[in-house]
Amino acid sequence: MMVQQPRQEEPLYSCTVSVERLTGRLEEEVIAFGASEEVARKQAEILLARSYNCSPAQIRQLMQQAQIAPLSPWCAPDQDYV
Repeated sequence: MMVQQPRQEEPLYSCTVSVERLTGRLEEEVIAFGASEEVARKQAEILLARSYNCSPAQIRQLMQQAQIAPLSPWCAPDQDYV
């Protein structure tokens, strides 16, 4: 399992990709993060290739349905609670 830690004071985007068709498990998703939409998308493509052994064609097909969204500042960890 790969875990990413957000960096403080940087924008953060998530890229969510359904992998239900690959695994047969309902609602299974890959979620990757990045400082831009493009970085989040690239991280998701890397996870699909490495973790699910997807071919470039499979990755292109899965990424057509991917959802990329900015994460709100309230989602970031608060230093007072760490």
